Amino acid sequence: MADIAAVKVKPTTVCHVVAMPYPGRSHINALMNICKLLASRKSDIVVTFVVTEEWLGLIGSHPKPDSVRFRTVANVVPSERCRARDLPGFFEAVSTKLAAPFEELLDGLDQELPVSAIVADTFLVWVGEVGERKNIPVASFWPLSASMFFVFYYFHLIKQNGHYPFECSGSYLTFFLYFFLSVCFFFLES
Repeated sequence: MADIAAVKVKPTTVCHVVAMPYPGRSHINALMNICKLLASRKSDIVVTFVVTEEWLGLIGSHPKPDSVRFRTVANVVPSERCRARDLPGFFEAVSTKLAAPFEELLDGLDQELPVSAIVADTFLVWVGEVGERKNIPVASFWPLSASMFFVFYYFHLIKQNGHYPFECSGSYLTFFLYFFLSVCFFFLES
């Protein structure tokens, strides 16, 4: 009879990470790159990458490791093709309409393979609440530059010192800055 202490048992646990990007091209690309790196590090990591049905049609054929799989939620936000017509409406839909389908998807995934952690785009603040309700750790992924992080982090000082709102003179750069600060204000106030 073999000595029980000498028998090596392979671990049967798999780390199942669910990745939820903000539904925008640069956000999806950045998080997918992180997921590919994560999946390539160890063979016992499975990544479920969650996108809308529309986005799966746009990126579903891109190469990825076998341990990265796609799952979809319904198209409850405006289409990628027309979101620029109503950006505030798009931001609001992402902030209010994606949480319920994502939570339903998590329930189904938990029955297949228990979810170990969620990695979500920082702009999807509701994912933290979903993770807390389901007792799943959530890591926030910031896909933008460090300088953009500091604009958001210190936005209260921009407002406090009277630099926002400001007059838009009509130049493209001024318009872009005004638009960007308006988006910052939208996220920080919601």
